[in-house]
Amino acid sequence: MARRSTDKPARDETTGHEWDGISELNKPLPRWWLWTFYATIVWAIGYWLLMPAWPLVSTYSKGLLGYSQRETVAEQIAAGKAAKAGFREKIAANDLATIANDPELLRFALAGGEAAFGDNCAPCHGRGAAGAVGYPNLRDDSWLWGDGTLDAIHKTILHGIRADDPETRTNQMPAFGHTGILSEPQITDVAEYALSLSGKADDKTAAERGAKIFADNCTPCHGADGKGNQTLGAPNLTDELWLYAGDKATVIEGIRNGRGGVMPTWAHRLDPETIKELAVYVHSLGGGR
Repeated sequence: MARRSTDKPARDETTGHEWDGISELNKPLPRWWLWTFYATIVWAIGYWLLMPAWPLVSTYSKGLLGYSQRETVAEQIAAGKAAKAGFREKIAANDLATIANDPELLRFALAGGEAAFGDNCAPCHGRGAAGAVGYPNLRDDSWLWGDGTLDAIHKTILHGIRADDPETRTNQMPAFGHTGILSEPQITDVAEYALSLSGKADDKTAAERGAKIFADNCTPCHGADGKGNQTLGAPNLTDELWLYAGDKATVIEGIRNGRGGVMPTWAHRLDPETIKELAVYVHSLGGGR
């Protein structure tokens, strides 16, 4: 047994342990710290008994209180669905115009549409719906398909573009180069003419040659004035808005290889009420009519 003594310089009792003539002072922990430590032990034991705490082979200890966070969340979700059920029924029963003109329904549809847009549409059109190269900006007034009305937007979301839906729209720009319809010099000339429609042409002579090629090959979709056709998804070539970059190289690439972007049909992925909410939300962004 170690023999305790008093260290004279420190005036404290030692533990009786000594190593190479060095004694260890006995400095006990403060009582408040010990009682706090003991209280945490008691609290932990009480928690283990009352709450779910210990994993078992195929389950876990349920605790005397029987609390389940999973069940609590499930109840909250069920309560939320019940609160929305009345609005969802009204969304299903009313047409888009009625929803847009009912302030209460409109608020509900906008909130649901914004959430659905973030989950399903933002990866292509962007979180702010400003689009990207190859993906339309939904905030401007230049629409490829339809005129941006509520019904036109709803139709596009419902059936998609060039999608696996019997009612989808499938018009596609031909690959004039790969199919041999136009030669490379002709493609360059008609690209120059297409750029001239928005004041971007650099070679007026080439643009003049391209005018005849455009009239023979492009007017059925883009129109004689180049302002496009929303029924066919043919863009307006006279404005400054381009789905793809509006430089000459990109225009030549599009004429040579064709364009045919695909938007999926959402009829098999989202319920009818959510599709209506999406249409109302997209329409509220400011583009179209």
